[in-house]
Amino acid sequence: MLAAYKILLSLGLVQPVSLLSLPWRDQNSGAFRLAQFLPTQPKTTISLDNAQQLGAFLRARRESLSYQRVGLPRYGRTRTPGLRREEVAQLAQIGVTWYTKLEQGRPIQVSARTLEAIADALQCTPAEKQHLFILAGLYRPKAPADAELTPDMQFMLDQMNPFPAYIVTASYDILGFNESYGRVTNVNLAALAPEDRNCIYLAFVDPNWRRSMPDYEDSLARMVAVLRSAMTGRMDEPHWRKLFARYTSLSPVFTELWERNQVCNVENLIKRFYHPKCGEYRLQQRNWWSAPRDGLRMSIYVPLDDEGRAALNKIAAGIGWD
Repeated sequence: MLAAYKILLSLGLVQPVSLLSLPWRDQNSGAFRLAQFLPTQPKTTISLDNAQQLGAFLRARRESLSYQRVGLPRYGRTRTPGLRREEVAQLAQIGVTWYTKLEQGRPIQVSARTLEAIADALQCTPAEKQHLFILAGLYRPKAPADAELTPDMQFMLDQMNPFPAYIVTASYDILGFNESYGRVTNVNLAALAPEDRNCIYLAFVDPNWRRSMPDYEDSLARMVAVLRSAMTGRMDEPHWRKLFARYTSLSPVFTELWERNQVCNVENLIKRFYHPKCGEYRLQQRNWWSAPRDGLRMSIYVPLDDEGRAALNKIAAGIGWD
């Protein structure tokens, strides 16, 4: 990074500054950010639909922050939760009038430098920051390749038994699974139509699937947040439009979760499961991606303790679906 800065300085593209004063590392990821040293950044005019989504996200994020969290003193009472727009503008070192227009969903011009300052002021996670940049038209996600389960992928899943494993797309379509995963969820996935093998769909329509997840409400909220992140910038694609229409028709709960404007990435989590013949047990989820372009993810669950191992052994013995 220092060598890059010296090159830019020699070309006259940046002004000399004290190196000790430069914010070398990103607060969220710890990564170095060359963008901070460039005099200009690409600009774009946000489309009306994206501007409204971006404005709604900014408002939801602003209202979720407390004064203590951002290190600002609080004077008197406020009518709305979270920070005021003036305080976000102050933290981002931008004009409050311009920020107000952005939050109101007006299709105005925005630069990467300014959007990054706003994201930092709102303490956005890497997933939330990417969400903002996609909505602003400053980053376009690559279209995923056609999802297809190949024989070698199914062979790999089968070799994971007795550990439950499945391969899922960014839209939560289950492409492949092993026998153990079907038994853990207590759903005969092989008997379902391919279009119904979808984690979010099953969470709404299948009671056995819901019963297998003691933390059902939290899990569903997280899936919707991951889905929103994946769908950002793709709502003009037929597959995603059709998928979104199906989700919203299933339950008003999906719409309520969607309108929270929360986004997050897939994480390796410890999850609780329940089976009527095994009781409750915990498994550690581990995720791997086949390639960055196609977005296919293999998820494997491994036991953390004796209870988890005993449950998986019973499942492997073929206790059947309840």
